[in-house]
Amino acid sequence: MNYPNPLLPDAAADLARNGDAEGLGALLKGGLQVDARDAKGNTLLMLASYHGRAEVVKLLLKSGATVDLRNDKGQTPLGGVAFKGYVEIATLLLDAGADPLADQGGSTPADFATLAGKTEILALLQSRRDNAAKPTRWFSKLIGWMRR
Repeated sequence: MNYPNPLLPDAAADLARNGDAEGLGALLKGGLQVDARDAKGNTLLMLASYHGRAEVVKLLLKSGATVDLRNDKGQTPLGGVAFKGYVEIATLLLDAGADPLADQGGSTPADFATLAGKTEILALLQSRRDNAAKPTRWFSKLIGWMRR
């Protein structure tokens, strides 16, 4: 899939996965685009979130990362975090405007939390449901109605 931003360098992806906020911050100041994607469509925010790197997530959000960009599987960072169970990161993403009802290729973050037995994440998602963005596409609306 082609993306408007350049391909994410492997070294930057590794910094996000490993939680090196200082090193990643230097790359961002040097011109690395915060929403660059790897070959699978993952952004720095997706990688840092999925690997539980809260400090990097904070840095990326402050640097203007788009909170709900999907990877090639249709997953958002919140979907990955819901599966892994990182409550602090889920809270950061939700506070930054992540959609707790976002379609993740036929599932929602709550579905992932349920599947993985992450009850604390599930409770957090349910508490934010009323503030969720309203679906704009007809099939997203249908999925939302079926889940109620």
